[in-house]
Amino acid sequence: MDSVVPPGRLSLVSVFSLLACSIQVLAAILLTRRYGGQSSAEDRWILLWLFYDVIVHLTLEGPFVYMSLVGTVETSEGPLAELWKEYGKADSRWLISDPTIVSIEILTVVLDSLLALLLIHAVLKDKYYRHFLQITLSVCELYGGWMTFCPDWLMGSPHLDTSSWLHLWIYLVFFNGLWVLVPVLLLLQSWFSLRTLSMLRLDDYDVNRKKM
Repeated sequence: MDSVVPPGRLSLVSVFSLLACSIQVLAAILLTRRYGGQSSAEDRWILLWLFYDVIVHLTLEGPFVYMSLVGTVETSEGPLAELWKEYGKADSRWLISDPTIVSIEILTVVLDSLLALLLIHAVLKDKYYRHFLQITLSVCELYGGWMTFCPDWLMGSPHLDTSSWLHLWIYLVFFNGLWVLVPVLLLLQSWFSLRTLSMLRLDDYDVNRKKM
């Protein structure tokens, strides 16, 4: 039904896809308000991202992995299949069960979701391993993004369609860019937090030495 829609124009499936993403953000906001009310403002933003991250991995990428293992997105039917077919207009590899994409997504759905859930618990309970998980998850997300696009870039990007502003700036740049920008910010947050903890320990050590 989208074949009659001019390139770059929002189709019904495009609107449905963007609406689904908005609902996921709303769900993450509600979860953050429900569980993160006692956290600092900075941690509430981090929790918002982590809840959204888990929701996307489980409700969007999980079904993609299933469709790709039992067939392809291109041959699948249903609302989620239509959503992925819409994204496949920007990157056709998602339509045909590309081995690299599916391999990355299996790790993303299983490993990254688990790490994000554990990190949510660590942030809420102020666990000592919080920044270990935060750094690990951020590196995994960045590596997944790199391996998603770098192989195609090295071949001249034959599977990417950047002729439409919607495909280029919304589907490819914005949605994928989120999983670059936020992990980098989380790495920086961990860096400054660990540096502060290290400085506090040094100060305590100096105070104890003076008392001796």
